[in-house]
Amino acid sequence: MDIQTVEQTYNQLVQQSQQSAQALQNLANKMQSAAQNGDMQAREWSLDLRELALSFQAEQQQVANLLQQLHSAMENASNMQQGYAQQPQAPVQVVEQQQQPASGNFLSNILNSGFARSVEAGAGFGIGNDLIKEIF
Repeated sequence: MDIQTVEQTYNQLVQQSQQSAQALQNLANKMQSAAQNGDMQAREWSLDLRELALSFQAEQQQVANLLQQLHSAMENASNMQQGYAQQPQAPVQVVEQQQQPASGNFLSNILNSGFARSVEAGAGFGIGNDLIKEIF
């Protein structure tokens, strides 16, 4: 897996999340309009939609937590690897040291990617509280 694939997959996740949020917003607007016109079922369905939106929000927060933990784990692995490369090594371990940079470069590249910056900032996707408040 390369950095571009990670970036592309993350961007697809962000886009899908935005599409889902927009679909929820559109449906909520229709239900609110029907409820304002006296449709009692629309009011009940609107409350059900609110529960669904809160469930999606909780799921997306878990995904964000997972991504942040993966980012931290990669950062820790990269730091440990850099510490390993700086320690004096016996000649037998020189072969191992020569194999290290490939994964070290991968970790370094992914930690400096747009994906990592977004994860670190906690940005990118999600059904936020403001959307849920706006809907309901």
